[in-house]
Amino acid sequence: MSRLSAALLAIWDFVVGDDWLTALGVVVALSLTALIATTSVPAWWLMPIAVLGLLGLSLWRASRSARSRRAQ
Repeated sequence: MSRLSAALLAIWDFVVGDDWLTALGVVVALSLTALIATTSVPAWWLMPIAVLGLLGLSLWRASRSARSRRAQ
């Protein structure tokens, strides 16, 4: 059982990494893309927008965190 739990922990660490919020955003974006793909609306446009938005959010949070560390 320890090998299985170690493998699951490694997969979790790979997928989530240090930023669980970005991982959650990717899951939400993929889910929305899947939902839109079941309609007659093309779904290709959602993931590029989500990637740009999540990247911007991640960079904003990292820069804000770095500024607060420098101020101390």
